[in-house]
Amino acid sequence: MQPFTAFMTVESSRSYIDDLYSRDSDKCLASIICIKNSVIGSNRQKESVIAQGIVSRLIYLLRDKNVKPELRIEAALTIGSLAKGTENHIELLIDSGIVQILLEILDEPDPKLIDACLCCLRTLASQEHHPINSKFDVKNIEKLLSLAALLSVDHPSVKIPVATCLASMCFNNANVAKEIVNTSHRNIKIIAYLTKMIARDKSIEMQLEAARCMTNLHRAGAIPAYHLCITYKTLPCLVRICQVEHPEAQRATAAETLAYLTEVDSDLQQIAAISNQLVSALVDLLSCHSLAARAAAFRAFASLGANDEDIRKRIIDTKCLMDQIVDGLTDTNKDINLASVRCLHSLSRSVQQLRTTFQDHSVWRPLMTLLSENPSSELLLAASSTLCNLLLEFSPAKEPIIHQGAISLLCNLTFSPEPALRLNGVWALMNLAFQADQRVKSQILNLLGTDQIFRLLADSDPRVLMKTLGLLRNLVSPRNHTDTMMALHGTQVMQGVVLVLEGPHSPEVKEQALLILSNIADGERAKDHIMINEDILKKLVAYMTHPAPCLQESAVFCIGNLSRQGEPGAMERQTKLREFGVIAVLQQLLSTSDTILFNRVKSTLSNFSDV
Repeated sequence: MQPFTAFMTVESSRSYIDDLYSRDSDKCLASIICIKNSVIGSNRQKESVIAQGIVSRLIYLLRDKNVKPELRIEAALTIGSLAKGTENHIELLIDSGIVQILLEILDEPDPKLIDACLCCLRTLASQEHHPINSKFDVKNIEKLLSLAALLSVDHPSVKIPVATCLASMCFNNANVAKEIVNTSHRNIKIIAYLTKMIARDKSIEMQLEAARCMTNLHRAGAIPAYHLCITYKTLPCLVRICQVEHPEAQRATAAETLAYLTEVDSDLQQIAAISNQLVSALVDLLSCHSLAARAAAFRAFASLGANDEDIRKRIIDTKCLMDQIVDGLTDTNKDINLASVRCLHSLSRSVQQLRTTFQDHSVWRPLMTLLSENPSSELLLAASSTLCNLLLEFSPAKEPIIHQGAISLLCNLTFSPEPALRLNGVWALMNLAFQADQRVKSQILNLLGTDQIFRLLADSDPRVLMKTLGLLRNLVSPRNHTDTMMALHGTQVMQGVVLVLEGPHSPEVKEQALLILSNIADGERAKDHIMINEDILKKLVAYMTHPAPCLQESAVFCIGNLSRQGEPGAMERQTKLREFGVIAVLQQLLSTSDTILFNRVKSTLSNFSDV
């Protein structure tokens, strides 16, 4: 038989394919080895092997306990090589049930076979696009007992792959994470084994994989942030590996894991921020050639600065960091764009920095450029979230962003099928409308359109509805804008308010609608939109006696604005309000124990001079 070479294709070596199905174990073994060698480093060869249905034969041989051990080992190694292929290759392997098969083999006594299966599992567990965690549930979780036993084996080639597998299995999988934490071997919990693996005397690779597993267990809700193994073991380990003396690839993984560990917990963020010169180590990572290292550093900064103003200031004050962020926004690599935008979004929560540092570096320019270049949904979401902060009333970037076409861009976002993008669009418009001049407000209403406003007010996502009401509220305030805006768009605004008040919404939502009416009632001529609408007046009276205090207070506040003395038409409005029984309801409310409501009722009654 002709020797198989690296330049031959699987298709042109039919005899090797035939030998794979031979009953002669030597021929079969030789065939597997040749196929394994051919697919190493070649996605084309992997594709050919998979297309010819060889995977099912490899799986059959792997499971067959009656064949030579070498056959099973080589089958596992070949499958592991195929697992390093394209997304489609990995998906096919996972869908074939290979993960469960490999786990079952871990119960067997052959250490070489176990090692080969662990290597294969580790490769599958490392795949970002097709994580194996979704293949596990409590029905087959008993296989964790096998992995727990393997953690007791004092050999890195076993422990490290096991930690990788466990990390992948529990990622975003609360049930699996809980089972892992509760699983023991020889009365020792898995997390105890992992904690020992994080010790300084272990290899960096072992520490890192164990820390990744601990991180995923924490984020899946199985270990609290205050647990000693997180606060005093996992977090310090990751901070330590971020330092400059370690290899770049491991530093990048540590920074990425640290970002995930600290992403949502403010206590962990504070501990990490003061740990062992972490900020300077992350800044150094931003100067690395590796895209993964730079992206990981940006993500770590984003997590650290998510909640605490002092941490944000410390990060922003770091030399050249803002320049690095701007460079990241203009980078040709989309992953770097996304990571730098998320970092900017986190830091943009700082009111002080919006007024100073962000203005000095004109971060809005590259951000608007990214938004105009047909970004991915993920990048669009992060960039539009950042834009929400940059459009706050006190931000100097607000006006130049408007001139760059932000209103049109944000209005278009509200049409997105993705709720998060609709939310960002209307949220940013709400911020934009606050204290804006009438020109900007009219532009928002004209570009958004009445039909879209009604669609947003009927949105299935209550957050979108709340921000839309906030937008309307900002459009009809302050008082010196109320009359003009209502003269131009009063009919649409009133229709929107009625739509919400008549809908099956929570008191918190309806409160916002009543506050819009209160703003309208604060205008001099805008009041007429309420006074001529008997349906609205009846609703106001009804909400004055609603069980929800927030609705009572808002309704009374609106009545107070309508009945205010010293304004044109005040007596006529008071007379009409009397006809609707307002006085009787107000007097009834004087017995309330709610201090805020009582004070509002008393103030409103004082508007009626003869009461």
